[in-house]
Amino acid sequence: MRYHTRKWVKPEDLNANNTLFGGKLLAWIDEEAALYSIIQLENKRVVTKYISEINFMSTATTGDIVEIGIEVVKFGKTSITINCEVRNKMTHETIVTVDNIIMVNLDNEGKPLQHGKTKIEFVKDRLASK
Repeated sequence: MRYHTRKWVKPEDLNANNTLFGGKLLAWIDEEAALYSIIQLENKRVVTKYISEINFMSTATTGDIVEIGIEVVKFGKTSITINCEVRNKMTHETIVTVDNIIMVNLDNEGKPLQHGKTKIEFVKDRLASK
């Protein structure tokens, strides 16, 4: 798993128990999944279609730093399926895992668009091939 983003937990990210609000964390995960998919599919028109079971395992509090990891499960014709793990850099505990997030590539009319991708590509490899 590659960890792409770190977030600093601030007071406005907390719930009534003074721990990281699950809804805030899910928004961070959805944004990270979208950014990752946009870069992989080379199209800014990508939407979340499905998020599987979410398993909260621990939490974070003010001042903690969390890391969001993304890993590709598979490429579909118009989609990319990824999984995600968020960990607390301060306690070294996994906060949440999400087994499947399906992101769909869209055309200008908002219809699913085949992307032709079959493997993870890195920017350095795209630049070398042009």
